[in-house]
Order: sequence, then C-alpha cells, then structure tokens
Amino acid sequence: MKKLLLFDIDGTLITSGGAGETALLSGMRDAFGLENGLGNVVVAGNTDSGIARGILAANNLAVSPENVTRFLDGYLHHLPLELPRKAGYVLPGIVALLEKLKARPNAVLALLTGNIVRGAEIKLTHYGLWHYFEFGAFADDHHDRNELGPFARARAHEKHGVEFPPEAIYVIGDTPRDIACGRAIEAKTVAIATGNYTYEQLLEHQPDFLFHDFSEVESVIEELGW
Repeated sequence: MKKLLLFDIDGTLITSGGAGETALLSGMRDAFGLENGLGNVVVAGNTDSGIARGILAANNLAVSPENVTRFLDGYLHHLPLELPRKAGYVLPGIVALLEKLKARPNAVLALLTGNIVRGAEIKLTHYGLWHYFEFGAFADDHHDRNELGPFARARAHEKHGVEFPPEAIYVIGDTPRDIACGRAIEAKTVAIATGNYTYEQLLEHQPDFLFHDFSEVESVIEELGW
C-alpha cells in the first residue's frame, strides 16, 4: 500500500530564523502602514491567510479577499529578501529522511502547510528542499488549517489514481494545530519537537507518534513503519 506523507514546513522541515515573521511585518507595514506588530495573532501552526485575516480584524480593517491579497503580496515581496539575511537552516535529519523516502516507490511525499504556495516554494527552494515534494495543500486553499487535508487527499488521488485511506496518510508537523489537522481527516499524526512547542507540550495532545527530532533517520522510519 502506498503511503501519503504530508509534511508541514516551518519548524518541521526548516527554521527560517525569523525571516517569515519579519516578511509578514514588513508586508503589513507596506500594505496598511501598520507598525504595531502581530499583536495576539498566533503564527505557529496558523495559515498565512489566517494570520492576514487575524491582523486585519485586530486592526479594524475589512477582512476582504482584496485586503488579504494585498497583505500577502507585500509578504511575498519581502520573503526572498529576508531569507538570506537570517540564520535559518534545514532541521536535523530532514535531508537524509527525504532522500530515503523519495527512493521508495510506496512513499508519496507532499506538503500540508499553512504557507501560501508561492511562499512555500520560495522558502523550500532557498533551502534546497522544494524538489522533494510532488504537490501540496496550502493556505491558498483555505484559511482554516483543518480544511486543508481534503485538498491534499484529492490531489493525491488525481496524481496517483488511488484513494489513500486514513491509515495510509501521515500528517507530520511541529504544533498542536498539525495534530488537529491530521485528526480532522483521521490520518496518523506525527509530531516533532523542533518548533515552538516542547516534546512535553506536544505529548499532551496525544499524537500517534512523537519525536524530539528526525536525526536518527533509520529509527524514525522503522518506528513509523515507512
């Protein structure tokens, strides 16, 4: 049986060293002249479109498609400028893991991320990872992360001509929102404590699998049954 492996980006595959958040703040300033930061809007595990909507609402601006697009256009302008300025990096074990999985005919590698597709491409191209993934579900599809799973499943079916049952789908991420997103489609949930949440914090959300990181690649693959 083929397995559909859906990877988050930030905190799971890479850390951008704050480039994403800086680009968001710069885009917000350029589009709307706002200088008051992200306020109470949570970035980790959120979608880019969800972040934009939250910031617009917090500043009493219309949460309209036009304003969201304006905000995100500013973000995309600044993102490729900020990435080389920050001390970001690919997280431990990721390249070795992706290399091994890419060589397996039963593993379908895709993205399930809160990034908009162009932002995902900019980040992963910068870190040399974009080519590993066939397709993805992105914040362009929906601002609610829990709605992204069906988009990923539909694209997997379109590309491979088979339905992936829940037990053959793995959602891999570093936040409680990734775990919830996987549960929304009854997939296996794989949490990794390489982002803003500790191992203990993630454990409270009872993922199916939990790792400190992916540095022990062979052990990870064996435990997950990949």
